[in-house]
Amino acid sequence: MKLNKTLLAFAIGTLLLSACSDDEKDASLTDGTQNTASGINDASTSGLNKGSGAYGSEMDGSGMNGISSGNGDYASTLGPEFNDPNNPLSKRTVYFMLDSSQVMPDFVPVIAAHAKYLVANPSQRITLEGHADERGSREYNIALGEQRAKSVSSMMKIQGVSENQLEIVSYGEEKPKAFGSDESAWEQNRRVEIVYQAR
Repeated sequence: MKLNKTLLAFAIGTLLLSACSDDEKDASLTDGTQNTASGINDASTSGLNKGSGAYGSEMDGSGMNGISSGNGDYASTLGPEFNDPNNPLSKRTVYFMLDSSQVMPDFVPVIAAHAKYLVANPSQRITLEGHADERGSREYNIALGEQRAKSVSSMMKIQGVSENQLEIVSYGEEKPKAFGSDESAWEQNRRVEIVYQAR
């Protein structure tokens, strides 16, 4: 029995390592597997305040009020609507509750606006980058980040976005937006970033 668990752990580790890039140690999980988001020990969501902190209007998807963050996001070069803080296209981050891949109602208009733009511009491609906070194992957080990106992708596809316009990448806990071990940092790291690619 112990040998079977060891072999299983080795096989899972090998699969995850094969999905990692050498330079960033990220993982792309795009095989369509559905992983369940459960099992994190800390169930605290008391720091979630809609309209403030990570969810407030002061931050958009680039993390820099409409300026490209240097992560390959070309949205700020697409048009003025991507820099207008009153336009949902300027928001390129979708946040999630702890241990959840369900899109919160506050972010449905953001996803709908990006879906509408993508349908109107079929040559435009995006990457949906899934992230998690530091709690939980690396493997769990990779799976959770993937599930979050798939949730956003599914909503966009329902609204007519083509499969070939979407790429899903999960970084898990590897690329935090905020550093720290408190709810303020964790809520900013539970996210999917909508990153526009150059045409």
